[in-house]
Amino acid sequence: MGVKLGSTRTVLRYPDDGDLRTVRSLTCLATYDDAITGDEKVLFGEQAAAEYPDSVEYMLRSGLPEDDDRAALADRFFGELIRANAVPEESVVVYAIPTMENDAGLRNLTDVIESSAIGGADMRSYPESLCGAIPAFGDGVEAIDEVFVSINMGSTNLEACAYRRGDQLVPFSTGSVTGNDVDRRIVANVEEETQGRVHVDLTTAREYKERHGDFESFEPFSDVIQQPGGGAHEFTIAESVMDALDWYLDAAVDEVANEFLPELANDYMKPYQLALDNSVALTGGMACIPGLPEEFERRLSAELDRDVSVVAPDEPDLAAAEGARRIAERLAGR
Repeated sequence: MGVKLGSTRTVLRYPDDGDLRTVRSLTCLATYDDAITGDEKVLFGEQAAAEYPDSVEYMLRSGLPEDDDRAALADRFFGELIRANAVPEESVVVYAIPTMENDAGLRNLTDVIESSAIGGADMRSYPESLCGAIPAFGDGVEAIDEVFVSINMGSTNLEACAYRRGDQLVPFSTGSVTGNDVDRRIVANVEEETQGRVHVDLTTAREYKERHGDFESFEPFSDVIQQPGGGAHEFTIAESVMDALDWYLDAAVDEVANEFLPELANDYMKPYQLALDNSVALTGGMACIPGLPEEFERRLSAELDRDVSVVAPDEPDLAAAEGARRIAERLAGR
């Protein structure tokens, strides 16, 4: 079984009656009191976000559980998710873990993992950027034997790392270029584009990004809001989404080309050369936007003044869990 406990979404990937089962859930939890008994009840995932948007807890917003309270919420969320989906306990589980300089958060996440009901046969963790790159390079785990660069474009962090036969070289992470930043920019852009008549929340901005963001064939779209006092106001978005995504790509390319890669070249010149002769793996939720991998390849090549090849898995948002599952399968077979 492969598991990615993500800041926005958690993904489980495992075999079920000969097929591969994928469980996706928003990483959030809400509690309420039973109207009859007064007992505390729990909702998680999309249902919690829809029914209790005013009190729902996203306990991994920074990528890791920052304190004991967040760790307890994460533990409760993960337990509810496992029970609701009847996930087998006697299993080999591999967790895709973010690359972050946060010892306390990583310890808390480790506690959540080790206290879970699954993983009775074996339990391991590997870097999320490595797990996500595995489906980009083939149908097995060929990436483990490669020298390459992986870039994970997530909601909370931009991660980059070189791998030499599975070993991390110069892991890099920044919270200054994220999918969440794109959502915030879309909120501001919509208000500006509509001359202050429309203000959307972050959830709506994320939906605009995921549904309409497209570097290949973006088309303006319309939406409707209810106005105070009655009546509806229809508005059209022509620039807000793609302007935010253009900023994101430029900023991501700048971080990779001018922060991460120079450090890699300085510390490991030969692996740096080998990695750029190979394809760069692009994973994470932002890589799901149509045309983004190709546009990233074009802009990174221009910034480095050399041809760079970029490859992305078919489902970048599921890639980390799928890569972790393939590692778990290899471990189980051994």
